[in-house]
Amino acid sequence: MSGTDRWKLITHAVREAGRLGVAELAALTGASEMTIRRDLDALARQGVLERYRGGARSLVPRGEEEPFAARAREGNAAKRWIAAEAAALLADGESVVLDSGTTCVEVARALAGRRLTVMPLSLHAAHVLTERYEGVAPPATRLLLPGGEPRPGELALTGPLTEASLAALRFDTAVLGCCGLTAADGLTAYGLADAAVKRAAIASARRVIAVTEGAKLSRTALAHVAPVAALHTVVTDEDAPPEEVAALTAAGVTVLTVRVTESG
Repeated sequence: MSGTDRWKLITHAVREAGRLGVAELAALTGASEMTIRRDLDALARQGVLERYRGGARSLVPRGEEEPFAARAREGNAAKRWIAAEAAALLADGESVVLDSGTTCVEVARALAGRRLTVMPLSLHAAHVLTERYEGVAPPATRLLLPGGEPRPGELALTGPLTEASLAALRFDTAVLGCCGLTAADGLTAYGLADAAVKRAAIASARRVIAVTEGAKLSRTALAHVAPVAALHTVVTDEDAPPEEVAALTAAGVTVLTVRVTESG
């Protein structure tokens, strides 16, 4: 098992159990207890979990979002393929509002340098897009920055200033991440402030594309954002439950399922 896979397994196991000991995690992963202690120390430094003598406890209650640092390590190949597919749906010259979240950061990478007008709703995505500005005059990508207050770690912009920035503009396309998406419950988010920004992004755009790993198509988070009727396209991967894909398609949503390879 690779170090990345082991960290992912440890993170999920601790989160589900609430707390686990070093010996339990060593048995789960097949790694030595010394290796597990080093893993836990590294994960604690990143704010993913909390160390105590002999084990670790979760910092994230069930039903709440994992820290950005933890999610940024997970499913990167799938996120890159999903991002590439979503970017291919955008034509040069479009204006795009780009949501927060790790998959949307990958979309930002796919869009950087394209002839587009982009408003990113997170500082992580903004950083990716501004990297292409250096040494380019004028840059191909026109960047618009909203107001708002960045959430720690996630660096998603939220609040009245963000919502007002969106209300003042009209975009061709909104590219949204999600915490949960089902045909029955629609698009959902973990936080009320995040949900409000997503609704404002939907209201400001003529077309809405949701980008999400397939596993999220079986989840419903706390805050309702919009029914599936608000979405035009969902880009996901092969882990998406077939029954959910069928239900979304029956509701009139175009579902594009990408095949993921590690070289993506």
